[in-house]
Amino acid sequence: MSDAIKLVAEPRTQFGKGAARKIRRAHKVPAVMYGHGTAPVHITLPGHDTMLALKNTNALLTIVLEGDEQLALAKDVQRDPIKPVIEHIDLVVVTKGEKVTVDVPVHVEGEAGPETVVTTDHQSLQLEVEATNIPESVTVNVEGAEAGTQFLAGAVELPAGAVLVTDPEALVVNVTAQVTAEALEAELAEAEAEAGIEREESDEDAAESAEAAEGESAEAEGEGEKASDEA
Repeated sequence: MSDAIKLVAEPRTQFGKGAARKIRRAHKVPAVMYGHGTAPVHITLPGHDTMLALKNTNALLTIVLEGDEQLALAKDVQRDPIKPVIEHIDLVVVTKGEKVTVDVPVHVEGEAGPETVVTTDHQSLQLEVEATNIPESVTVNVEGAEAGTQFLAGAVELPAGAVLVTDPEALVVNVTAQVTAEALEAELAEAEAEAGIEREESDEDAAESAEAAEGESAEAEGEGEKASDEA
């Protein structure tokens, strides 16, 4: 991801909740840019373009402010919990050649062996990379992997120049045996029994129990009649 996305910013001089709401009503986003020992710079970004730019994980941004360009990464993005709106962004200034630590998504590809379940325990890995060369993802290939196979962070192939920050022993992807419905039911019943939970008999189970009882009763009557005849 070496190509920076350009966003034309405007200087911001009004602050507070009222000013922020006014900015958002104009379909813009309040933001602050800081780093490298410089004083924080408060800016306003175009709402739609910023929303599109931040769909890219770890997007490298070129912030154009009054003719000057500055590379930056989004450190914190505050979003509205209901509406698809960005409320505020913290941007960190970066320079070409600088190393940054970022969380890079894990992408799982391939088909594991039959009757297996693939679980991703780490959705991302923390890597130290060049700010102008942040990978979009790292890939774990599970093709043909059998139950019991585990992929640890230290074994994941990283892009050239990237350094793993996550614990190398961290479990990233786990391949386990598929649990049958019968085994799952037995496990659930055992857990409920240990917890002292008594299951309510379902209609189907009740019908089966009734049929079994009727069968036992008929069998007992038959044996009783046979014993009487023999006597």
